Order: sequence, then C-alpha cells, then structure tokens
Amino acid sequence: MDDSIWVGVRERVQALIAEPAGDRVFGATGHKFFLEAPLAPAELADLEAQTGVSLPGEYRDFLLHVGAGGAGPSYGVYPVRLVQGRWRWEGDGAELADLSRLAEPFPREGADPEVVRLLLAEQPEEEDFEEIEDFDDAIEAWEERWEPVMWSADRTVGAVVISTLGCAAREWLIVSGPERGLIWSDNRVDDEDLKPLLDDGAPVTFRHWYMTWLEKAERQLASASAAD
Repeated sequence: MDDSIWVGVRERVQALIAEPAGDRVFGATGHKFFLEAPLAPAELADLEAQTGVSLPGEYRDFLLHVGAGGAGPSYGVYPVRLVQGRWRWEGDGAELADLSRLAEPFPREGADPEVVRLLLAEQPEEEDFEEIEDFDDAIEAWEERWEPVMWSADRTVGAVVISTLGCAAREWLIVSGPERGLIWSDNRVDDEDLKPLLDDGAPVTFRHWYMTWLEKAERQLASASAAD
C-alpha cells in the first residue's frame, strides 16, 4: 500500500482544533479533532498477530501514519488500544465485533427479506394490549425470534465497528472476505439490515470514507470563518 495517501493528513486534522467554529462539524463536540498517536510498526504487527488477520491496507497505513483512532466521520474513528495485553477497539457497540473471528470472511448476504418482513409485521404494538405486563411478555417473545435473524454474531464475522452516528447507528470496517476494506452501515436499531455504504452508487473504502469527511469539514469551517 502506498502510504503517501496519508501524508499531511494528521497535520490537516490537527489544524482544525484551532478553528473557533469547529463544533459546527457533526460529531466534533465528541472527538474535538483529537487524534490518538499512530501505532508503531511493532504494535501493528502485534495487533495483527493477536487477531489473526492482516488489516486492509488503507486502514493499516492510517494506523501507522495518521493515528490509532480519534477525529473522523461522525463521532470519530474508534481507537484500537492494548489493554492488559489484549488489543481491542473501543467505542459504543465495539464489543459487537467478535475479535476471535476476524479472519473469517464477512458474509455479504443479509437476512432473508421475507423473513424480516414477516417478523416486522408480527411485531407487537403496545396499544393492542390492555396490560403493560402482557405487552412486555409479547415483545420479549418476539425479540427472541428477531434477534437471531438480525443480531446473530455470525452476521458480522470478519468486521470491526469503526464509528458511531449516535443512537446505536454504527459503521463497520470489513477486514476479511470479498468486502475487505469497505465500510458497511449498521442501522439495525431502526430495523434496517446491514448494507454497504455507497457514494454515488459505488462502495466506500476506508480512505474515501475518511478523506470525504476531512475535506467536507475543512470546507465547512473555511466557509464559517469567511462568514464570521
């Protein structure tokens, strides 16, 4: 991988810290344009050895030359850290990724749309019950059928949660299989299936995802400065 694609990116992000209108960029109130220190080559090698997977080239070079996480799309790029001798990604929902299964190919096929449609049609509604206890029992029974379809750990092998949009909406970086290096959107909290993130119909790579955010943030803050 040509690491020159990341030359100057860390400095461009850090320059935004001084922008007085920085909080106008979505998510910046959380990450404040702060970047973790980049990983050392030995740390990256240890991370990959421990997880049993070679990370996608654009992302591994980001870790080496930009940072191990921090400022980025939405509420930022989840940092990867060594905690008590074990590497892990940290952030809301990061634990959804099974780090012992990162080398398994990410399954491109989603849940059966007909199964999803039928389950959603059968989802209990509170107004249909006279007693709240009866509704609670009904929704619990329904969720026992829903969760294996939408939330099975088998759905997200070969991927790590890379960012959150808030309210349990997340984005995943695929690290194994045919979708390796691409970003997938996760709005299962709103009963939508996992799906590839697209830009003008094209799959979004990690570099495109990150640089699109940075360029938009720079334009937004430049415009705000000119208007003030």
